[in-house]
Amino acid sequence: MSSIKNGLLRQRSRDFGIVFAALVLVVILSVSTKTFLTPGNMVNLLDQVIVVGIFACAVTVPMIAGVFDLSMSSIAALSAICGIYAINSLGLFAGVLASVLVGTFLGLLNGLAVTYGRVNSFIATLASSMVFVGVATVLTNGQIVRSDDLSLQVLSRPSELLGITWGSLVFILIAVLAGILIAKTVYGRNLYAVGGNPAAAAISGISVVKTHITAFMISGALSAVAGLVLASRALSAQPATGKGLEFTAIAAAVIGGVSLNGGSGAIWRSVLGVFLLQLIGNGFNLLGAPTIFQQVVQGALILFAVSLDQFLRARDV
Repeated sequence: MSSIKNGLLRQRSRDFGIVFAALVLVVILSVSTKTFLTPGNMVNLLDQVIVVGIFACAVTVPMIAGVFDLSMSSIAALSAICGIYAINSLGLFAGVLASVLVGTFLGLLNGLAVTYGRVNSFIATLASSMVFVGVATVLTNGQIVRSDDLSLQVLSRPSELLGITWGSLVFILIAVLAGILIAKTVYGRNLYAVGGNPAAAAISGISVVKTHITAFMISGALSAVAGLVLASRALSAQPATGKGLEFTAIAAAVIGGVSLNGGSGAIWRSVLGVFLLQLIGNGFNLLGAPTIFQQVVQGALILFAVSLDQFLRARDV
């Protein structure tokens, strides 16, 4: 009986530890500053996490399945470039569709390399990111690609809902739909099964190959959306669009309790991890604290999250 209670306690710690940390930080910032809880700061805070938040949703899917996607920013860049070319020729709808289809296809290539090519996902997506950036550089001749279609800016414009930008609403919609997909569908259960024990999942009739490929395709499609959000802000895209943001997204997912070993995690916790990192940055700005220490705090938080995950897993063995 006590072992069951201990197991539940460890699960609760993994699930809601980040909630407690976020609440503590919110309380500290609310007490320390007069501007933190203002509507303007809340809208800005949400707007600042859109891209990393979408990336975090994207990377959570393959991570739960036990694989990594390090090519998200390069997929975002190449997809956005293709999208802008399509927008300039065919209009906004065709451009958005083209961008998402390109991202999904690039995700498919990653999945095929990992499954049928039997390349470690870390190495495969690291290599593919170089390839995708190279292709983007060839397509643009190393230049910035611009769009004259102002309709692309819709994602950066405020909506009638409390002034929240349309890009923020897209991020919220993606987080909700991805959360439902992971937590409430058969496919979501397959992700956890494959990530937890691929051999056992295969024996039970789950296609590990199919699960991994579709996870990369979902990641690619969401990365393309993130690329469009970035492109909408400046009506342009380039091979370096979003560079480095994938690592912040992975860090946020890990802080949110997504296991590096697969089989554990949730979209809502990854999203909360993104907000926790952003709250730290927002707090440093509002308090006028030296930003040189911001990365120290964030790095320590990541180390703590990984250590906690390993400790809880060791206790479960």
